[in-house]
Amino acid sequence: MAMMPKRVKFRKAQRGRIRGNATRGNFVAFGEYGLQTLEAAWITGNQIEASRVTATHHMHREGKLWMRMFPHKPVSAKPLETRMGKGKGEPEYYVACVRPGQVLVEVGGVSEETAKETLCRVSHKLPVKTRFVVRRHSF
Repeated sequence: MAMMPKRVKFRKAQRGRIRGNATRGNFVAFGEYGLQTLEAAWITGNQIEASRVTATHHMHREGKLWMRMFPHKPVSAKPLETRMGKGKGEPEYYVACVRPGQVLVEVGGVSEETAKETLCRVSHKLPVKTRFVVRRHSF
């Protein structure tokens, strides 16, 4: 089952436009290593779930994984071979709107090599360019 919110205030949403860089969620907050996006995009619930499964499979269930994105936005579509008009289509799937700089996935409790390889595999499941980032420790 694809990721989706348990309940929403409004069933359908307008498309909108992703502008600017991320001002929240743009640094590693929970783990030691993270995967930061370099471009804006919609990431579907299926892509998020595939990346989560890949990460847990590669880490052999050791360490901890944080998924820092969730698909809140509904995307509607009209059925195939339907004439124009008759209103907006039903919600087909949900997406997470990400901006450049947002940290998408974090891992902790594993070595840097394992984290790099894990996040590299995760990045293959996502439709955006990403980079590996390390937590900044404040002393």
